[in-house]
Amino acid sequence: MPAAPDFPPAPDRVAPKRALISLSDKAGLQEAARTLHGLGVELVSTGGTRAAIAGFGVPVKDVADLTGFPEMMDGRVKTLHPVVHGGLLGVRGAAAHAEAMTTHGIGPIDIVWVDLYPFEATVASGGGFDAVVENIDIGGPAMIRSGSKNHGYVAVCVDPASVAELLEALKAEGATTLALRKRLAARAFARTAAYDAAVSGWFAGQVGDAAPARKSISGALAQTLRYGENPHQTGAFYRTGDARPGVAHARQLQGKELGYNNIADADAAYELVAEFESPACVIVKHANPCGVAVGNDLSAAYARALECDAVSAFGGVVAVNRPLSGADAKLITDIFTEVVIAPGADDEAQAIFAAKKNLRLLLTDGLPDPLAAGEVFRSVAGGFLVQSRDRSRIAASDLKIVTRRQPTPQEIEDMLFAFTVAKHVKSNAIVYAKDGQTAGIGAGQMNRRDSARIAAIRAREAGEAKGLAHSLAEGSACASEAFFPFADGLLEAVAAGATAVIQPGGSIRDDEVIAAADEAGVTMAFTGVRVFRH
Repeated sequence: MPAAPDFPPAPDRVAPKRALISLSDKAGLQEAARTLHGLGVELVSTGGTRAAIAGFGVPVKDVADLTGFPEMMDGRVKTLHPVVHGGLLGVRGAAAHAEAMTTHGIGPIDIVWVDLYPFEATVASGGGFDAVVENIDIGGPAMIRSGSKNHGYVAVCVDPASVAELLEALKAEGATTLALRKRLAARAFARTAAYDAAVSGWFAGQVGDAAPARKSISGALAQTLRYGENPHQTGAFYRTGDARPGVAHARQLQGKELGYNNIADADAAYELVAEFESPACVIVKHANPCGVAVGNDLSAAYARALECDAVSAFGGVVAVNRPLSGADAKLITDIFTEVVIAPGADDEAQAIFAAKKNLRLLLTDGLPDPLAAGEVFRSVAGGFLVQSRDRSRIAASDLKIVTRRQPTPQEIEDMLFAFTVAKHVKSNAIVYAKDGQTAGIGAGQMNRRDSARIAAIRAREAGEAKGLAHSLAEGSACASEAFFPFADGLLEAVAAGATAVIQPGGSIRDDEVIAAADEAGVTMAFTGVRVFRH
């Protein structure tokens, strides 16, 4: 490990004399180049960037004029040279560094503006292996890291926000401050770290390494949050390189800033509503669905979802899988709703929502694909867990009927609907459903029997709210996201009115549970797939 050198303190103010610019995205280049030139900063550049600056009528020097070497090997080698990195790394106040720079004709470089080859964009566009590899930047990260290490003298820009901050300081003061250069360096190191994470993650996927020896996660700040789960916790929202439609890439049309819990709930709701082909609505409260339904249109789906648990729906998140109409908006705004997320909304709907100042309306560019590959993360003390996204989907042909009584076609449909919802309910989870509508949901209990009881209470209250003489669970299908370890949970479902049960199976007491189902006269299917959600 190199010992810390005895360098003199870095100056607070540095008036830049030379800037090295190399960009893939030329947006904002013309204004910045003209501004820097007007401030007396010499511009040095490479390839297309140099040609663009010259085309603006701004004087610019080719990096080859500094190094004495032309760009070569299809542009792979152009800035990896002592004249460039010496100009970036040289500590101006250190006598030995100054002597080396003089001896070897190395001029200082005070500003570096590099945005890196578009590796992430090439991957996202479906580029082939060779095209992606060719877009792995080498010289760019090296210059960024060199300049950032020497932030005592060099200002490094890696994005438009950095350039804007730099130009504002130069126009106001004619110099950069040490505090500014430190901020820019921190941002620059984060950019190269994210870039390397993207490259390493892509390469791991190419070689089929699901659990690489080192795993990096990177994200770009989408917004700082007022607080985290609770007011005494800080919070921030980051976007990864995953372009999956949802809350991270939604456009917020109105309402106050989203909170930590709003974002988590909106994500849970939208992931579930995307599971359905028919018009569907999901109402989520505290990360769990409290009502899910399909219908002939969104208004019908919303009304049916609300019937399941109108009490919990107050202040919840509503997700739909079709663009919203004015009629839909009128129904949704009848009660207080925190967030509505949808793939679209017509002008009438937007106007109706706009009258509710505290309601956040999020519109996306599509629905997430429930079958698409991906990863989910969870932090633990000293580390984090990574797993593949749950892409399971159970079809009628996957069911193994284990009871004497066979299910009716309607019961099969109800079982599949209930199991789809249960996949998105916190474990232990029990879901009663009938005719494309949840009747009762029991979530997050320490034992499955209590989840069945809670779901039954919700179903009974929902029936009472409709003026029915029976529970909404009467004649329903009951889904359990994991096996029944004992028959007691199943018997609670039977008592609630369920006539069909769907569960993964796999318990050492499966025979006892099957026998209890046969004795009760209900039908039961095993999926062979567990869908825990903790």
